[in-house]
This record gives sequence, C-alpha cells and structure tokens, in this order.
Amino acid sequence: MYLAAGRSGPPSTVQAAPERPARRTRVASTVLALGAVSLVTDISSEMVTAVLPLYFVLQLGLNPLQFGFLDGLYNGVSAVVRLAGGHLADRRQRHRLVAGAGYALSAVCKLGLLFAGGSTTALSATLAADRVGKGVRTAPRDAMISLSCAERDLGRAFGVHRAMDTTGALLGPLAAFALLWLAVDAYDVVFLVSFCFGLFGVVLLYAFVPAHPSPAAATSRPSDLRAALRLPAVPAFRRVLVAASLLGLMSVGDGFLYLVLQKRLDLDTVYFPLLPLGSAAVYLLLAVPVGRAADRLGRRIPYLWGHLGLLGVYLVLFSPVPGWPLTVLVLVLLGTYYAATDGVLMALGGPVVPEKQRAAGLALLQSGQAVGRLLASVLFGAAWTLWSMQAALALAAAGLTATLLLARFLLPAHPTESA
Repeated sequence: MYLAAGRSGPPSTVQAAPERPARRTRVASTVLALGAVSLVTDISSEMVTAVLPLYFVLQLGLNPLQFGFLDGLYNGVSAVVRLAGGHLADRRQRHRLVAGAGYALSAVCKLGLLFAGGSTTALSATLAADRVGKGVRTAPRDAMISLSCAERDLGRAFGVHRAMDTTGALLGPLAAFALLWLAVDAYDVVFLVSFCFGLFGVVLLYAFVPAHPSPAAATSRPSDLRAALRLPAVPAFRRVLVAASLLGLMSVGDGFLYLVLQKRLDLDTVYFPLLPLGSAAVYLLLAVPVGRAADRLGRRIPYLWGHLGLLGVYLVLFSPVPGWPLTVLVLVLLGTYYAATDGVLMALGGPVVPEKQRAAGLALLQSGQAVGRLLASVLFGAAWTLWSMQAALALAAAGLTATLLLARFLLPAHPTESA
C-alpha cells in the first residue's frame, strides 16, 4: 500500500510545527481544459448515442437481443483496449498523445456511420472502432486529472470534470433533437455534425492541455506491462476492481432503460432523444456537490448510494407508476446514479495506484466495469427476447440487490485500507 507506507517511518527527533488546515486551492487548469475537451466531445458522442436506440430498433428493425448485442458492443468493446492505452500512456509518459489518438479515432468513426447504411456488420465494426477510440483515451485522460491535483481534492476535481462532460451530454441530445425536428429521419446529418464536434475536441486538447501534467511521473522510470498486470495483487485495489466489475455486470445500459420507458409510456419517437437530457441535467447539478462530499465522507458511501439509485430505476420501471411521475423518477434516479459513481470510482481507485502506473490502474478499473456492462446489456436483451421486458427488469433488480450487499463488504472504507 504505497500511500500508507509513505506515511509511516521512524519517529522524527525534531518537533514538527503544528499543521495548518489544508488550504483549498482552485481547480487545476488541466482539469478545466480536459473538461472543455470532454464537453465538446460529448456533444459529438451523445448526439449519436441519443438516436442509436431508435435508429436500430425502429429504423432498422432490430429485435431486443440484436440491440442488446450492439448496445453491449458499444459500451463494452473498449474494455479490451483500455489497458493497452493506459499502459502505453504510462510507458511513454505521453498521456496527451495517447488520449488525442483516441479522440481522433472516435471523431472519424462518426463519418463511418454515414456509410454503414443498414448493414449490421458495418455498424458493428464502426461502433467497435468508435469504442476503441473511447477505450484508448479514457484512462490517460483520467490519469491526467488524477495527477494534476492533490489526493484530498480528487473527488471535487473529477466532479468538476464530469459536470463539464455532462454539459456536453446535455447539449448533444438537444442538437440531435433539433436536427431530427428540422429534417425528419435525418440521421446522416446527425452523424456529420457529430464528426465536426469530435474534431473540434481534438483541436482543444492539443491547444490547451499540457503534455506532462505531473513532472514527477514524467521523470520516473517507465512502467512495464507485467507491473501493470500485477496491480490486482494490491489488496485495496483488488477489492475496488472486483466490486466495480460485479456492479457493472448488474448495470443495464441507458439505451435499454430509455427503450423500456418509451414502451411503457408509448412515447412519440421524436421526443426519444430528449430523455437523456433529464438524467444529464441531474448529473450536472449533482456531480460537483457529490464529489466534494466524497472527499469529506469517503468515496465508498456515495458510490454505493449511487447504485441504489440505479436499483430505484429498475424498480420504478417495473412498478405501475404512470405517466410523467414515472419519467421524472427514472431520469432523476439515473442522473443521481451517474453523479455518485462515474467520477467517484476514479477518485476511489486512483490513490491506491502508483503515479507511474496511474493510467494502467484506472484502465483496469474501467475495463472491469465495461466488461460487466457489456455482459449486462447482452443478458438483458436475451431475457427480454426470451421472456418479457418485465422479467428482464425483475432479474436485473434482484441481481443488483445481491451485488450491492456484497460490494458493501468488498469496498474499503478508506482508499488506503488493505485488510
């Protein structure tokens, strides 16, 4: 436990001066710059994400099992490249370069959707490449955030970044809705505008994000792959990794949850892209306060309570709650879930990983969670196809309840706790 060890040592013979309360500093400029990049990039990605369920199910006529496979692919394929991207960034200490390559690949893939047409194979390949880009960029980006501020401020830093990121998630569906409203079924226009925003994000990254956010990490010895693969041997990190992976396995993708809501309410499809706006608005409002609370209370508490919010989504969708109260409950609970888990998981796992392996460690966490979500989407789609939508929701709720009880004991109360 490198942090705990770093705090121990022989007693000093010199009486230390009384410590002053830690002064709260402003959010690091690197965090704000990366937040701006994520804001623009999320406008690009969420424009596409908001219309994909409709495009697949209503435009192309895919069944829930086929959609589950593609949704799982969209959310989970990046898991196989996250570790490679994280390790490469650590190895060369070129976090910005590796992240930029990922952003650029995802931007280009938006053009690929224009030419995929109705081919499931071409769509799968394009979505897989897009997610490869996301997988490559995410860990180096989060490592740059983690390395640019003090450990005590990680929750707030990730909260600020995720709030800016979510602003883009809020604007993306609005842009998609406006385009679809101006030109009915204009999916090609959505994909083209999405590409332009993605490209702008790459320009912002190289213009405003420094190449080396941590001089100490930049001058340390390069990390090797074997050392990165041995990170799960660290007890505290292993417990976070196992808990995040299991909870990811019980986390049904947003696309499915919005489809269930649309079918429950028989909602007009033109309003479908607006559904993510509600959850994104809640996420935006709560990301910073939850991050600050996580710094004070410990990160385990908001992380677990966030998953209780997701459990609440399953239960209200399964319940007979009608009309707009159902919509409000689903969007508020889903936004709370993301605000309390997304950045908080990085703040929870980052401090137990050495600086020179920070990107690889965060990549392992993200990969475990992404693989779990991939399987969750496929299993949910299969259960919906074989039995019913209600049966799939009931199974998801039961599985998440049991996993939350297990995670309560797996997660360390403090990041440096190893026993």
